[in-house]
Amino acid sequence: MSTSYGTFPGSRPRRLRTTPAMRRMVAEHRLHPADLILPAFVREGISEPVPISAMPGVVQHTRDTLKKAAVEAMEAGVSGIMLFGVPEEAKKDALGTAGTDPDGILQVAIRDVKAEVGDGLVIMSDLCLDEFTDHGHCGVLDEQGRVDNDATLERYAEMAQVQADAGVHVVGPSGMMDGQIGVIRDALDQTGHENVSVLAYTAKYSSAFYGPFREAVGSSLQGDRKTYQQDPANARESLRELALDLDEGADMVMVKPALPYLDILAKIADAVDVPVAAYQISGEYAMVEAAAANGWIDRDRAIMETLTGIKRAGADMILTYWATEAARQL
Repeated sequence: MSTSYGTFPGSRPRRLRTTPAMRRMVAEHRLHPADLILPAFVREGISEPVPISAMPGVVQHTRDTLKKAAVEAMEAGVSGIMLFGVPEEAKKDALGTAGTDPDGILQVAIRDVKAEVGDGLVIMSDLCLDEFTDHGHCGVLDEQGRVDNDATLERYAEMAQVQADAGVHVVGPSGMMDGQIGVIRDALDQTGHENVSVLAYTAKYSSAFYGPFREAVGSSLQGDRKTYQQDPANARESLRELALDLDEGADMVMVKPALPYLDILAKIADAVDVPVAAYQISGEYAMVEAAAANGWIDRDRAIMETLTGIKRAGADMILTYWATEAARQL
């Protein structure tokens, strides 16, 4: 006697896929504009936006176009904007002093966006030295050319204060120095900035997918950051970093990159009761745009599918260069 699938009432999950309305009703995960954060680059000394060749549609903003982008993101329902400053080449030095200059490009940009949108967007800032150093590393170098962890922490404490003074809501320490969250939290608290939050780059991997970003920030890096960013082969290490960041006072935690590390994202999301972010980085963006430009994939579907995958893995917030575009479609 043959048995058909129709014999058993519970054997047809396809019944729940029959119409768009049905699929929408039973969807387990939903993207919302409020899930999205827009990373944005602002460059000193330019009068027109400068396109980033490997990231079609993304530019290094002028101060004026940055303000416009912030307003557009806010109006689309995006929750936040993460700012990266690109100083003039002549202002880079070994200590990254442009990063702690109250009138440096990043601090100016924070004030610009704050004046334009107020508290309508969560204004976030990258807290790292790599954009501002002439060697391109995320910290101060010692006599042997190695990143000096403790000397770098002193610089991060200064950066936190000047960014907070400029009006930022959230600082994002991305340099992966040991003890950075505790030092930054103390610096903020001791200077009257108790309400400024810290988004810890808890699991930041040494990735091939950062390539276009280095063009975006005008990086001077020669070599790599493997001695302080995490090894892509390691998973347990991310949970150790997580415990340290939470113990030091992180308000939110992040995984970067997103798509190659969805397993790490899921582990961290399962382990914490604080908001979890994921950064869909430049190389992830560039891959989709390049494949779509060649007609190999459906661009709009690919964008939404990648964002949904990141959300499904456990992200509460997603930093993505498609933030405003995606928010308008949701």
